[in-house]
Amino acid sequence: MQQSKYLKWFAVAATIGMLLILLGGALVSKTDSGMGCGRNWPGCNGQLIPDVITPEVLIEFSHRVVTGSVGFLILILSVWSWRTMRHIRETKLLVFMAMFFLILQALIGAAQVLWGQGDFILALHFGISLISFASVLLLTLLIFEVDRKFDADKLRIGSKLKWHTIGVTLFSYIVVYTGALVRHTDSSLICSDWPMCQNGNFSLPSNLYEWVQMGHRTAAAMIFIWISIIAWHAFKHYKDQRVLFYGWMIAFIIVSLQVISGMIVVLTKLNLYFALLHSLLITLLFGLLCYMILLLSRSSFKKQK
Repeated sequence: MQQSKYLKWFAVAATIGMLLILLGGALVSKTDSGMGCGRNWPGCNGQLIPDVITPEVLIEFSHRVVTGSVGFLILILSVWSWRTMRHIRETKLLVFMAMFFLILQALIGAAQVLWGQGDFILALHFGISLISFASVLLLTLLIFEVDRKFDADKLRIGSKLKWHTIGVTLFSYIVVYTGALVRHTDSSLICSDWPMCQNGNFSLPSNLYEWVQMGHRTAAAMIFIWISIIAWHAFKHYKDQRVLFYGWMIAFIIVSLQVISGMIVVLTKLNLYFALLHSLLITLLFGLLCYMILLLSRSSFKKQK
């Protein structure tokens, strides 16, 4: 049964809203606006609506407003989806994950404002939001019946591609976490060159900040190589299954742009626009990889390939 067009538009709005939450959170971190509202939550500088607006206040307060508004959108979407799509096996899990991780990321953000958190805990904030985004995105794809349009239940995926897909998706979360750790430990500019910390110097990192920065670069290089291998495998063996073929080609394009944007961020000394683009690309890549996991759950497997 086709879903209501109103539910579809509502799902699109919620997905875009989650994307805005992720980018807004990245903007807060990259502009050091996290304390724009002081040690007050959910109010701002002791007021429900601040009367003194500085750039930091505007960024932090806007992020809170967007998060709260989108939270209501996702709550309505969750109830609506549960009532109309509970016959689809993934619906209940996706609804739970979308709400749970959205609330969790909001609580972590509130705890940081009220009491402060360690850098390694704060680095989880973006990744937790990312899981909520991916859950809403997959729920939206189910609402649009994308899996039916691509005949997902007729896909035949080899065991090699299956394990590559699961592995690279899990590893992508490590890339996300290390990238967030770079931001929260103020390690972004510890290495002035690219791809090495200091080009021509092949020694190991000499302090924690260099280890964090080069650890993220190493993880980014590994996921680029890994997705390149998967894309080549899909090119050779899955041209007849276009959702897999085009999916992995797009993943390769996104991860390539991700590497390039990361390089530009370093060479431009943290240009804000390229930094936000960097966050956007990893968000899109993670969402696409999660969709590939959904396809795995709907398909049959071959022993070969």
